[in-house]
Amino acid sequence: MYKDKLLFMRQEKEGIVKQNYKRIEPTHDYLKYYRVVRGWAKAKYGLGTADLEMLYFLYSEQVFKKEDFLEYSQMMSWDKNRFQRLAQEGWIQTWREGRRGKAALYDLSYKGKKVVITIYKKLNGEEIGESHIGNPLFKTDVTYMRKVYRNAVKKMNEFIKQRRRRAQ
Repeated sequence: MYKDKLLFMRQEKEGIVKQNYKRIEPTHDYLKYYRVVRGWAKAKYGLGTADLEMLYFLYSEQVFKKEDFLEYSQMMSWDKNRFQRLAQEGWIQTWREGRRGKAALYDLSYKGKKVVITIYKKLNGEEIGESHIGNPLFKTDVTYMRKVYRNAVKKMNEFIKQRRRRAQ
């Protein structure tokens, strides 16, 4: 063991780096910067984590009943008015009014679908803008946590740029 350590130290001094492992790069690495993207989305759109997760669920549901919404919301933090609030803020729209034994049906509005699509794009490697105009994390008068997320966005964008350069 002592000889191995001396050998490694000698190789290190001579600038020789020996790789003792072979790592296979993952083919799907969407979630590496999920927390950064989620923090950006929460700041940009004024939504909470539970609201975003509900939009993710409803995005794939297409048309849904209020009962479907309430069933999924049981797994989230308790918010009695979530459905009404998301509808009033324009994230959910009525697809069909309920009448004579037929339940009302709802779907995500254009606004709601656009948010989910944008989040998917960011997770797939699209950069987040670093302008204070389109990104509230880059305004001058922000909280400490938003500054932390701002730095994480910069680091994520740099990672995306490096990955693109390597792919070319």
